[in-house]
Amino acid sequence: MALHCGRACRQYLLHLAHDNVDFRLPEIKALLSLRNRPFDTSETFNEKSPFWQLNGLSEDDIRSVMSRTVCGKSAFELWGHGTTIDELRTSLLEYPAENMAPYLQQNSTYKINVYTFNKTLVFKDRIEKIDALDFLPFKGTVNLKDPEHIFCLLEDYGSDPNDIPEEPFHMYFGRWIADGQRELIRSYSVKKRHFIGNTSMDAGLSFIMANHAKVKADDLVYDPFVGTGSLLVACSRFGAYVCGTDIDYNTIHGIGKASRKNQKWRGPDENIRANLRQYGTESLYVDVMVSDASKTVWRKNAQFDAIVTDPPYGIRESTRRTGSHKDIIKPPEDFSGESHVPVSMAYHLSDIFADLLNFAAHHLVLGGRLVYWLPIYRPEYCEEMVPLHPCLTLTSNCEQTLSSHTSRRLITMEKTKEPEDSDRLAHLADPRFTPYQGHNSFREKYFCGLTKKNGKDSKATPKNKD
Repeated sequence: MALHCGRACRQYLLHLAHDNVDFRLPEIKALLSLRNRPFDTSETFNEKSPFWQLNGLSEDDIRSVMSRTVCGKSAFELWGHGTTIDELRTSLLEYPAENMAPYLQQNSTYKINVYTFNKTLVFKDRIEKIDALDFLPFKGTVNLKDPEHIFCLLEDYGSDPNDIPEEPFHMYFGRWIADGQRELIRSYSVKKRHFIGNTSMDAGLSFIMANHAKVKADDLVYDPFVGTGSLLVACSRFGAYVCGTDIDYNTIHGIGKASRKNQKWRGPDENIRANLRQYGTESLYVDVMVSDASKTVWRKNAQFDAIVTDPPYGIRESTRRTGSHKDIIKPPEDFSGESHVPVSMAYHLSDIFADLLNFAAHHLVLGGRLVYWLPIYRPEYCEEMVPLHPCLTLTSNCEQTLSSHTSRRLITMEKTKEPEDSDRLAHLADPRFTPYQGHNSFREKYFCGLTKKNGKDSKATPKNKD
């Protein structure tokens, strides 16, 4: 259990939140890759555990990750660990004294916290566990309110609340380095947002998407289904310039019926720009405009560092595009080109995803990322349902369960090559790139599942997908 290492190869411990578990690993890997650092962990690594040991990193690397992550709670320089108190003691005694010394000086102040996962300890038990660490050469003064150094004993009692053991499965001790950005989930809550809609993205998930996309300062980020701009808000928080489009005129212009309870109509300053102003990032707002995602208005070259979006599923928002099933559409005789509202038609989910991936292949910079949600009917799901493109490499695929029969998967792809003429016909040569038509029935399967309860029909109503 000894940690034989100098400053260059110290081990660090991440304590992660136990929600959105499927999203944690891609987020931490993405944030490390922003610093060109590998994700290197122990042989006993368990992705589902709330405690991860990381190797080969510096304290600056850890601080950088914690300044962005909403999945991570805290990070520690790991001094020792073990499955029993004796193993923990041995590990701590073998930790290099020169690594401990700067934080144990006589003129310093410190405190020791005890954290237990899946078990609550009474105050007396916590004090006993702290007293059991008296073999450590602390020379400073205890200061519980404002210490220079904070240390923590962390105990893992497993993840089954119905079978909590008497003794922990594993124990860790280390020096606290930094906390994550969990506070952003509260401070950016949609409940406090100036401008919202029926499907405004949850704040925590918005920041996770921005991290998966590796959004950073001075990037240009685009959302082709921008809605009320929740994803633009999250990306601008990390210093990116943001822009978007949407086919819904009322949403883009912030007019029409309000989505907020006890409010009938939207106010004169309810719009996406106002949301960024609310959080102090209005200077990073490029613009949003009314546009059809199936008919791009952008020049045919790479512009965007990231595309982060939540396409409509046809549940609480319609999937529409401009066009008509008629062969020829004649404008009215008095048409002047200023007030014409195009005819709209159904926009199938399979077409939405095919168009989105094709757009990303042409308009992302090399190495840029596409992050989007893919709705899934769980009983039929298989990996072949995830749309692919010859120019995009699948980086991660994370599930958020919506109900017993539906979920949505957060898909992250990275552009690894520029499109060529041969890529236009890739779906004919390679079945992996053929659009999966089964997505088109998601809406019917969603409502079918809601109206079935114990084999009988009921009048269930759909829940907000956020």
